[in-house]
Order: sequence, then C-alpha cells, then structure tokens
Amino acid sequence: MKVAVVGATGLVGSKMLQVLAERNFPVTELIPVASEKSVGKEVMYKGKPYKVVTADTAIKMKPNVAIFSAGGSTSLEWAPKFAEAGITVIDNSSAWRMDPSKKLIVPEVNAKVLTPEDKIIANPNCSTIQMVLVLSPLHEKYGINRVVVSTYQSVTGTGVKAVTQLMNERQGIEGEKAYAHQIDLNVIPQIDVFLDNGYTKEEMKMVKETVKIMGDEKVKVTATTVRIPVMGGHSESVNIEFDKDFDLTEVRNLLAATPGVIVVDDPSKAAYPMPKDAHDKDEVFVGRIRRDETQANTLNLWIVADNLRKGAATNAVQIAEYLTGKNWL
Repeated sequence: MKVAVVGATGLVGSKMLQVLAERNFPVTELIPVASEKSVGKEVMYKGKPYKVVTADTAIKMKPNVAIFSAGGSTSLEWAPKFAEAGITVIDNSSAWRMDPSKKLIVPEVNAKVLTPEDKIIANPNCSTIQMVLVLSPLHEKYGINRVVVSTYQSVTGTGVKAVTQLMNERQGIEGEKAYAHQIDLNVIPQIDVFLDNGYTKEEMKMVKETVKIMGDEKVKVTATTVRIPVMGGHSESVNIEFDKDFDLTEVRNLLAATPGVIVVDDPSKAAYPMPKDAHDKDEVFVGRIRRDETQANTLNLWIVADNLRKGAATNAVQIAEYLTGKNWL
C-alpha cells in the first residue's frame, strides 16, 4: 500500500501523517509530496525520515492512494493527473466538493455512495463535517427542515501564518498577518471572501455541502461563520427545526449511539464541549442539548471538534480506510 500525501509539509499535511500513523493505516511506502521549494526536505513518519518529492515524481512511483491537502489550485491541476494514472485521490481542498461528478464524503454519513470508479473523492469543509455527523441521525429520525448555524472557528483553520499572528499579538510582537484585523482579544465575523449575496464563501460552503452530503434538497441551512482566538478546534451553535416533535432523552440517546459522536451534556456539573477538550481527538462532541422554547419541533445544541483531525486529516484517512476495507485501493 503506497500512500502519497500531497502537501505533506503543511499544517494539515503533517496532521495527515500523524493520523495515518496513529490509526495504523497499512502504509508500506510513504511518498511525501510538496512544492518545488520543499523537494529534498525530510518529513518523519513512524520514526523514519522520508524525502519530499514533486507531484510528477509521485505519479511515476504509482501510489495506491494520494491524500491531498495542498490548496484548491494544486488539486485542480494535479488531482486529475493522479486519477488518470489510476491513483485514487482523496482531496481536502474545496476544488471538487460541489462538482456534481464527484462524491463529497463523511464516512459515517454517506460512504455507501462510493464506488470503485470514484477516482477523485472530496473531503468536506471542516465546519460542515462536524455538523453533518450530528445532523444525520436526527434527520433520519425526525426530518430536518431548517438549520441555523453560527460557528466559532479556530485560527488553525487558516494555517500556520494565523497561529503565528495570534501568538505574536499575544506577546506584543510585530509580524506577518493572516487576517486584516487583530485576532487576539477579538473575533472576526469573516471567514474567506464575501460573495455577492453578502455571505462569505465559508458560509455558503456549509449551506451547499450539507445538502449534498445528506442527499436531501429539503434541508435548508443558513450560516454565520466567525474566527475566534483559539487553537483547539471549531465550535458551532446549531438551531434545528424538525418535521416531527422529539423527546430530549431520545435525542441524547440517539446521538450517544452515533459512531464518532460523544455527548457531553451535564449543566449541573458545567459539562459541555470546549475546543481545548476536543484538541487532538477524532470524535465530534455535542452538548447544551435543549428545546427551542420559541418554536415548535426545534432543538438547540452545541458542537465542537478538532478541525485539523475530524475536520480534515482524520476524515480523509477514514475515507481511505473505507476504500481499503472494500479492496478498492
């Protein structure tokens, strides 16, 4: 099992290597890929150094699977070249997510739509992944009409430059900036660029990706996405309107029984999910589960997950695990 990791030197790429190792994915040969300027550098995997190569070289080495985390333009250029060589691509960028010919996969929710012919598989946006994992069992049971979500997203979602900006500001150091505004002691209600409708690209990703993953046009989503000065993971306040009424105990039991979801919901002990507790964990945590008392059949809850793991690296590796289990790689 030859595995290429494209963007191996980046924040998500290095997390991919960590997750592949931790989950004992059956790697017989690792092929780290990065831009020309990183070629020849070494990355460590399971205590061994591996030299970074170009995408061209990687294709000639014929990996079984290539996990991409190198940005949309790189994916648009190189994913088809890998696929044409018979290599299955799992892509973490936004490049292929809304392409009608490509599957958008959260394994616990919709892996069953995959076939051996799918050579480019899209990994959803981090904030979408954690939300649909919680929405899916609830939709199956009660039927979702509408979702109103506000996110509180970690600076790690932007990358190393944003983490450096936050830590520099905290220490009063001038330096390169990832954001147009100060992030320390502040929140920025903009993630990605603004579109003509007044929403940001990140907000519209959540709207469109949720419908595609859940396979139901009836599910209406509206989102406000916000960057906050934390590093452990993304948090979301979610308001869900159902077709049918629900019992809160049944909702908690349903979520607790969902693979990959952990319920942390005990107000008497101030127990609820927080980014620092989700950090470096693969599960999605849900709490603050309560009825919306202003509207029939409507639920409020709070969802937290590590955006670099389940929101990116872990979900991609889980897709690869599913394909391996089917002997499709």
